[in-house]
Amino acid sequence: MLTINSYEEFEKYLGQELGKSDWLEIDQDRINAFADATLDHQWIHVDPEKAKNGPFGQTIVHGYLTLSLLPYMWEQIIKVNNLKMMVNYGMDKMKYGQAVLSGQSVRLVATLHSIANLRGICKVEIKFTIEIKDQKKPALSGIATFLYHFN
Repeated sequence: MLTINSYEEFEKYLGQELGKSDWLEIDQDRINAFADATLDHQWIHVDPEKAKNGPFGQTIVHGYLTLSLLPYMWEQIIKVNNLKMMVNYGMDKMKYGQAVLSGQSVRLVATLHSIANLRGICKVEIKFTIEIKDQKKPALSGIATFLYHFN
């Protein structure tokens, strides 16, 4: 795990891969819990019997569930110390590459795309890819922007 204590330390990683998270299996129970939380009970996600006859032959993970795992996996890659707070600022150029099937595993690969000092606030853009184990195409890619308020 990478540890960052200041803007200057963060800046040294510009253009570099910051790391990879562990693989996380997304099972049907997690998909169902996400469907309950978001009220998105589309059959392609929650009805294994009907999904057998669908385009993927089984249920698939919600795209937003895949995205929502980004903070969990990000915390496996980096620890940022000396903070007042961190703010999720935005997402750009987000693109789904292929569906994640129920039971598949995903992981995050993160690269420091850009960094700027905005009047004492560290703005970082992280190029992210959520990979699917044993697949060539990623599930999701894009740029996540975080604001780090260092002490």
